[in-house]
Amino acid sequence: MRKASSILPLLLSTVAGTFGGALGIAWYVSSRVNPLPRRTYIDTYTFTPWELGVPYEEISLRTPDGLNLSGWWLPRPESRSVVIGCHGHTSFKADLLGIGTRTWRAGHNVLLFDFRGRGESDPWPNTLVGREVQDLLTAAAYARERAPGAHIGTVGYSMGAVVSILAAVQEPVIAALVVDSPFAVASEVVAASMRQVIRLPPEPLLAITDALIERQHGYRLSQVRPIDVISGLAPRPILFIHGTADSTIPVSHAHRLFAAAGQPKELWLCEGAEHCGAYFADRNSYVNRVTAFFDQYLRSLEL
Repeated sequence: MRKASSILPLLLSTVAGTFGGALGIAWYVSSRVNPLPRRTYIDTYTFTPWELGVPYEEISLRTPDGLNLSGWWLPRPESRSVVIGCHGHTSFKADLLGIGTRTWRAGHNVLLFDFRGRGESDPWPNTLVGREVQDLLTAAAYARERAPGAHIGTVGYSMGAVVSILAAVQEPVIAALVVDSPFAVASEVVAASMRQVIRLPPEPLLAITDALIERQHGYRLSQVRPIDVISGLAPRPILFIHGTADSTIPVSHAHRLFAAAGQPKELWLCEGAEHCGAYFADRNSYVNRVTAFFDQYLRSLEL
């Protein structure tokens, strides 16, 4: 009995240590998925459309929960189309100046904005589509008011691509989507990252992380599954873009989303490109393909 009683504290401490370690890893993963914004004055030292010789207006978008989102409106008063840019998880609107200004030069109104907690928008934890879908819906509502009767398209990257899919399911006014490097299931991406770090089955840790994120931010990674809803976008057109060497979101996600989507749809795989790298692999081909897609599907609605 003495031997058993001496082992019990050791077992309890081992269990407690294991649980504590698992909780610590889950907390770390949650903070990586939902980082708190940390800003300095340097964050405002960015290029704007002015550096590229494009007229623009600084705008503020007010979300239903009372946050101000910073945006740029690139006007084409003669056009009846608007393209909204949706940046990635830890990115901001200035990163979309390349595709944004070229889309404007192609004759479309363009709206670039910072999701909450990024760029110059009001601070907020950078959730992974927890509240960002509402941010895009706010931007789409602004576009409808600013250009009444205009046909709206979105071009999104990584998280922004997923946000555009989920928002378009709720908002039929979004008529055409370009989605660059989206994931099919959020928890699979996080689980793959866990495997690279802990070298153990990630499912138990993922369950703890999921519960922690729900408690802190009000959503679950396991529920972020664009593959389950993307078929509901048909007959609105979708252009999928993905790099074949993407180490963040494997190209298999693009194949699965493409298979689940309805017609019309296109899949452009950029050979050897990393995550969101197709633009940088061939800028000219990229912007020509994206603007041709919007010319075809947004302007055709004007006829």
